[in-house]
Amino acid sequence: MFINPKTDFAFKKIFGSQQSTDILISFLNAILYDGKDTIVELEILDPYQSSRIKGMKDSFLDVKARLHDRTTVIVEMQVLNVLGFEKRILYNAAKFYATQLDIGDDYTLLSPVIALTITDFEMFPQSSKVISSFTLREKEEMTSYCDGFELVFIELPKFKKSLEALGSLSDKWIYFLRNANKLQSVPSSMEQEPAIQHAFRVAQQSQLTRDELEMLEQQSRVLNDNRNALLYAEQQGELKGEERGKREGKREAAIAIALQLFDVLDLETIAQKTGLTLEELRSVKQDES
Repeated sequence: MFINPKTDFAFKKIFGSQQSTDILISFLNAILYDGKDTIVELEILDPYQSSRIKGMKDSFLDVKARLHDRTTVIVEMQVLNVLGFEKRILYNAAKFYATQLDIGDDYTLLSPVIALTITDFEMFPQSSKVISSFTLREKEEMTSYCDGFELVFIELPKFKKSLEALGSLSDKWIYFLRNANKLQSVPSSMEQEPAIQHAFRVAQQSQLTRDELEMLEQQSRVLNDNRNALLYAEQQGELKGEERGKREGKREAAIAIALQLFDVLDLETIAQKTGLTLEELRSVKQDES
């Protein structure tokens, strides 16, 4: 059996350790460069720490790497759909781009930044594309403004291909992300890809220590609890909103969601999910105590 790549420990163990550079190179070449061997080497920044997950704040998992041409790639797995996360993606990428320079440095020293986000939900429901790429372009003529900034998204739920239908290297990596923990052995169609074979070896549950297995189980349980808490809170909020006027009901729905989440999530995350301010949440919490 294999561990779920969408948990914090597994994602960083597979893609973010110093022993996983071949895995990350293959994955990035597949997604960013159509399977071509464009990336020849990279440096993984801040290699993973086997820290324990604590609530929703770890619902996004990231790995950073600097490529041979100085491009920085931020790879993020977003497992829960929280309010404002799309703005956080843009903010984090822009912040990383801006903080490359020290005071007095020349702007020509800026290197490209690619933010690659994998979502476990549909990000752009109006499109059927599994992989989407965004850059700065002129609105009408689509002239590129700058090649130093790119946002790439992989929407896992949109990937419907069966094992037998896999063709490209990107197909195989996305299938791995979606289904690795459901497989009992390495599919024969993937055995010809050394990096994917390596990823399966790293993901073998039998190779984990008892502490690692306990950590993995804890993280899976927290993610499932958070998903269920959000779903229940949204359902209660919708019911509450239907009972009142449209304008008042929207706020009441947000408060109803918050009340369901106080015991399981921190206030900042609840604010992201509901749109309420921290001050409003503190007031609601005080009224309920």
